[in-house]
Amino acid sequence: MAVQTTEAAPQTVDLGPAAALSCRECSERFELGPIFACRLCFGPLEVAYDLPAGDAEELRKRIEAGPNNIWRYAPLLPVPADVAEKPSLNPGFTKLVKADNLARELGVTGGLFVKDDSGNPTHSFKDRVVAIAVEAARAFGFTTLSCSSTGNLAGAVGAAAARAGFRSCVFIPHDLEQGKVVMAAVYGGELVGIEGNYDDVNRFCSELIGDPLGEGWGFVNVNLRPYYGEGSKTLAYEICEQLGWRLPDQIVIPIASGSQLTKIDKGLQELIRLGLVEDRPYKIFGAQAEGCSPVSTAFKAGHDVVRPQKPDTIAKSLAIGNPADGPYVLDIARRTGGAVEDVNDEQVVDAIKLLARTEGIFAETAGGVTVGVTKKLIEAGLLDPALTTVVLNTGDGLKTLDAVAPTTGPSATIRPSLDAFRDAGLAR
Repeated sequence: MAVQTTEAAPQTVDLGPAAALSCRECSERFELGPIFACRLCFGPLEVAYDLPAGDAEELRKRIEAGPNNIWRYAPLLPVPADVAEKPSLNPGFTKLVKADNLARELGVTGGLFVKDDSGNPTHSFKDRVVAIAVEAARAFGFTTLSCSSTGNLAGAVGAAAARAGFRSCVFIPHDLEQGKVVMAAVYGGELVGIEGNYDDVNRFCSELIGDPLGEGWGFVNVNLRPYYGEGSKTLAYEICEQLGWRLPDQIVIPIASGSQLTKIDKGLQELIRLGLVEDRPYKIFGAQAEGCSPVSTAFKAGHDVVRPQKPDTIAKSLAIGNPADGPYVLDIARRTGGAVEDVNDEQVVDAIKLLARTEGIFAETAGGVTVGVTKKLIEAGLLDPALTTVVLNTGDGLKTLDAVAPTTGPSATIRPSLDAFRDAGLAR
């Protein structure tokens, strides 16, 4: 199939093994450039590759000899070969925690792991996707980095732009958690609150891209979205490598736009195709908050169309009422034998506390959604406790303190004396 040219793209673009952009719907291919929708059918575009050919063991050794961040997987990403030498936050290779205490609480016998992405530079998985988008922005000559964000992405863009020498201007809903607002603003870029929810913010950014005001701007999750999304594949790569180059049997992933889930599946499929892991069945489960559960609702109803919802949940990082990748999430959950489930706000808080109490991991609300859904899936018999299961925690609980603050605090307040300590009933 011929590759269509893109007027906005430079004649030569060095993004490593990335060969073209391909439409998910009609498979039409386009030259690499800052476009995100097919010109024929308006379907979403994603990166197509000329992946390394040859000996899988040699590629595995090459990866293992790389830096302890996402750039160890440069041969599988849309980035130049010398990416590790450029100024970057160098995210990734976060801990895969063997969660034996949580496993006992949930009745999991086959091995339970938490992929804890709160260890990234701005304490969320968004550092991964932004790092890839920065390389695309460099390649296409953009001078300003921007995004529409529910909080974590705004901070990741601000930090990455500061490190890489870009101007940044990011847009958020006006009512985000204060911790995320401060973190997004501290890096010195422009932070703009929009009156409305995330979908309102995203529509505004789409308008700005088509206006002269947006000339020279790279919106990481809009006109750079095909490249940005590829950063989530590194979660799949790391999980498999950290499991000894094998696929997990089951993986539970939070859903906002749905891109993370679809790209993790893409990453797993690439590892199979390259011979880096054994090809065997795995199940992918999606997790949503009940107050913003358009994908879960569609899955349970057996629908292929995801109907937008107005978000109303404490899990604001997942509060995308019209998720762009929602239909593809449904396809993956059904193809792999997984499911999409949701939990209410009370269950989210309980799950945050459960993970903290059992494993010493303080998750933000998205992590509470994922752990809560895992518990619910096990109780419903949809997730097999005898299989190896990986649960994602995508951010740090310090960003969403308001969710747990009303029910979390000192066990007691006493006078500074041993008698007062005994009287409080804490001595045991």
